[in-house]
Amino acid sequence: MPGERLSVRGTSEVGRFPGAPPPTRVELTIHKDEEKIQEEGGCCGWFQKMCLCCCKHQNSISYDITDKVEFVKPPEPIKPKPENGEAKEMEEITFLVSSVDLLSSKTGQNRQEHHTDLYQGDELIIRRGQTFLIELELNRPFNADNDKLHLELKTGPLPLVAKGTHVIIPLVDSLEDERWEAKIVEQNGNRIKLSVNSPASAVIGLYGLSVTTSTSKGEAATTHDSTKNIVMLFNPWCEEDAVFLDDEEETKEYVLNDTGRIYYGTEKQIGARTWNFGQFHEGILDACLFILEKSEMPPSGRGDPVNVVRVISAMINAQDDFGVLVGNWSGNYSDGVSPSAWSSSVEILRKYHSSNGTPVSYGQCWVFSGITTTVLRCLGIPARSVTNFQSAHDTDVSLTTDVYFDEKMDPIDYLNSDSVWNFHVWNDCWMARLDLPPGYGGWQAVDSTPQETSQGTFRCGPASVNAIRSGQVYLKHDTPFVFAEVNSDKIFWQKNLDATFSQIHSEKKAVGHCISTKAVGSDERADVTHLYKHQEGSEEERISVETASRFEDVCIEVKMEGEGPRMGADAQLSILVKNLSSQPRRTTLHSQVAVMYYTGVLKGTIKKEQIPWMLPYQQYQNQLVDQAALMLTLSGRVSETQQVLANQTTFRLRTPDLNVKPLGEAVVGKEMAAKITFTNPLPRMLKEVVFRVEGLGLQKGHEVVVGDIGGHSTVTLTEHFVPTQPGSRKLVASLDCKQLTQVHGVADIVLLKPDYTERPQTKECEGADSRVTIPS
Repeated sequence: MPGERLSVRGTSEVGRFPGAPPPTRVELTIHKDEEKIQEEGGCCGWFQKMCLCCCKHQNSISYDITDKVEFVKPPEPIKPKPENGEAKEMEEITFLVSSVDLLSSKTGQNRQEHHTDLYQGDELIIRRGQTFLIELELNRPFNADNDKLHLELKTGPLPLVAKGTHVIIPLVDSLEDERWEAKIVEQNGNRIKLSVNSPASAVIGLYGLSVTTSTSKGEAATTHDSTKNIVMLFNPWCEEDAVFLDDEEETKEYVLNDTGRIYYGTEKQIGARTWNFGQFHEGILDACLFILEKSEMPPSGRGDPVNVVRVISAMINAQDDFGVLVGNWSGNYSDGVSPSAWSSSVEILRKYHSSNGTPVSYGQCWVFSGITTTVLRCLGIPARSVTNFQSAHDTDVSLTTDVYFDEKMDPIDYLNSDSVWNFHVWNDCWMARLDLPPGYGGWQAVDSTPQETSQGTFRCGPASVNAIRSGQVYLKHDTPFVFAEVNSDKIFWQKNLDATFSQIHSEKKAVGHCISTKAVGSDERADVTHLYKHQEGSEEERISVETASRFEDVCIEVKMEGEGPRMGADAQLSILVKNLSSQPRRTTLHSQVAVMYYTGVLKGTIKKEQIPWMLPYQQYQNQLVDQAALMLTLSGRVSETQQVLANQTTFRLRTPDLNVKPLGEAVVGKEMAAKITFTNPLPRMLKEVVFRVEGLGLQKGHEVVVGDIGGHSTVTLTEHFVPTQPGSRKLVASLDCKQLTQVHGVADIVLLKPDYTERPQTKECEGADSRVTIPS
């Protein structure tokens, strides 16, 4: 119609960015009776005045068209107020996570239920095979009909779903065991609380968490990364976990107890020292995770406790992989710390971690064992330190310990490479052994002390204790070596005139005595020898004794009174010769005593004589090495029967204890003190004496340089500190100097919670306030 207005709009939005303005609108006025279509110029006539290609041909045909062309500039776009339905659509498009709360407080439900409330720090520390809670803050209320959500956990440098190191956790209506799943258990406004379940075979370690959200409209998903990580540990409280321990008291002891006892000495003179495992101490969990990372063990292998324990056994020693601790049995520790000076794993592990993996100097078997207990308990694997007295070191896998004598019955030192250690400390750890036949789960022996290589690396175990007891030495790992430590026969050989050797004597019960560990729930010693070998008095043992007695009717035995000889005094022993026959017997005995390292390696001979036997202080005062251990070798022959008599007895010279006495009221946050007293037992001066003091929840470990202490002098050290944790605590002290080792003491302190009218101090005392008194 004349004067009709037409609007020309671009209707396609392909290629436009969201929010771009619409195209320019053009309005035209056209007379209807002049509507003609003319193909000249390629455009309709009414558009010629605008078309550059047609404006040159105006003389061809005249059109009655208005000259007015109105270009209307569009107004600024105004966002229309959506109706209710449109608002709902907008909410479905924008569904975001604002923040993630891992509910990681030490006093919260997660840490309490997962038995991780004792760890320091505010990370979420959980155990696998058990649900945990997290809370999400959203940008709007969650709509179950349209909103989609899932969690992702990643661990290791290259997370992969197929390896179990990249976990996608779906949102489900109900949780099922042995699966990664999440369920909404609470919704309040924009906040939702999720219960997350993990399988009992999950990889342990440090995980990063992210939350991915979207809606059913199919727009791009958004991901929110949590600012905090999650630490996953083994779970001895979960029946489906391979480390499950079905005894609450044992779980408290072997997982949650952060102090313990380690035994040393000889089977007739068993000594005990308190050890601070400190698995919950600040920085220790980080150090343990660092050890796993430094081992270069694939993260996918960290779900199997057998693999983890084997790697830890290698990483605790520094022999071939720059592990935690350097072993040293030379007696020279001038460029490090003497092994006997340590009384805690905490300082060693923190030093190793803070130095980015520089091995710490020095350690021997009980230190390696103490650190192994710390790391395994920290990761959630039940563990204990175990001491084997008269522990054989079989160097040639012959399952025997061989001792060689010359024609005159003197030991041939260069041939005696097999040795019997006075004591040796390793570890038991608890787990199922799905890689072995049924019946070989439970306690497993693992040894971090570098003795022999296993598959090219200095490590040992885990070896099933049940397999060791039953002699199944073909079962992995390293069962023959541990079997020989506790069960091997001791064979005595004498050199003949033609340079050959003849077996002259054997001891069936020479090794594997008084295998000891701390008792559950007390500081008493528990004997676990029966777990490693058949008990004496059993039918098997009785038959072997009866068989042996048919051929030997004279035996010798060495006895000592009370706790045995003391350092600084003459050493006296009693040698008993028994005639088990009805006929008289004559024999001549020869004795030799030598200084020995606790590993059974001899340093040198002190004296030779026939009985009676006594060793004056003057003869051994300058000869002793670590542990003050001596070996008495007796040899002889029965004239009437030509029976060879041979006996080797080890004993140690008892050292004094440190007397540690608490002073003042034991309340968290209030200063108290402890007095440490020591009397030098020797008539000679002790030089460059150093005390080391530490108490978990009391004060950090530190050294106090005392200097020289005169012969028979008494020194008193007073420590002032502010306790930080309530409950039963132990203050441990040790003394170190070249002339005297294995001197230590402990005080049990029960700390009360403070009066909350006063705010308790939370910072540990650095132990700077130490006062030393040495009488002139």
